[in-house]
Amino acid sequence: MYTLVRSMPWGRLLLEQVPALALSFVIAELFYKFHSFTLETLAFLATWGVIDAVIQVGRYLVTGGRTTPANAPRR
Repeated sequence: MYTLVRSMPWGRLLLEQVPALALSFVIAELFYKFHSFTLETLAFLATWGVIDAVIQVGRYLVTGGRTTPANAPRR
């Protein structure tokens, strides 16, 4: 998590990861009732990964692949 926050610019982090995290959290709270913290955590992380992948594919389709790398120097 620390590497994610450090490697992405704040604007991109707020536009991409916060919505994915929030939506994943809501889905996990509403639908995941495995009665096991470990299983629910793994399902939450998998959901976050899938939602993030959908966001990245959508971003790629909208921008046509013109994205700034996460480790680009900040100006």
